Amino acid sequence: MNDIAHNLAQVRDKISAAATRCGRASEEITLLAVSKTKPASAIAEAIAAGHRAFGENYVQEGVDKIRAFRERGNTDLQWHFIGPLQSNKSRLVAEHFDWCHTIDRLRIATRLSDQRPMEMPALNVLIQINISDENSKSGITLGELDALAADVAALPRLTLRGLMAIPAPESSYERQFAVAQQMAVAFEALKARYNTVDTLSLGMSDDMEAAIAAGSTMVRIGTAIFGARDYPQ
Repeated sequence: MNDIAHNLAQVRDKISAAATRCGRASEEITLLAVSKTKPASAIAEAIAAGHRAFGENYVQEGVDKIRAFRERGNTDLQWHFIGPLQSNKSRLVAEHFDWCHTIDRLRIATRLSDQRPMEMPALNVLIQINISDENSKSGITLGELDALAADVAALPRLTLRGLMAIPAPESSYERQFAVAQQMAVAFEALKARYNTVDTLSLGMSDDMEAAIAAGSTMVRIGTAIFGARDYPQ
């Protein structure tokens, strides 16, 4: 077993253990492997280990990888865009990705819907909540959610699937859980209103257990699978 396959197995075991502790089935939680800045060879190792869902933060890098793997015949992969999205990059996301996790304004959502090719399934989208009210992060407040959700749900080439958040780091499990629970309450309310909603993208390496206990259905894990990232200087 190579390092990435071993790491994936360890992360899956941690997800399973966290789910068991709170009485959930591990199958309820999707593992999204965050492959930003990682080479195609690393993703290929994860694919060989049976993984199929990958998250990318940078539009052009992600599109290049999607194209490369499609050329190799890997047509069963799921590609999630999880970074901030500028208007001038929306077409690339609409034309290549399966999911976008970072909807925080109607203008971007409308562009994605208008630019989604008709021969492709509707783009799955999550509304990003700035749950810790950090100036450095994108996302809307919970108070703005109802209005944006109604507008996004009405767009013909998008499917509203749920919510995403990146909480501020917290040192204690109790505080992590309290913040995650705020997201879970909002998610359950949204799910009651829209029958397409089924995904709460919440939890990374440091707060995964608390997120799962609160009700997350998707955790985003990068370094624990692929190792430390090499950012361009």
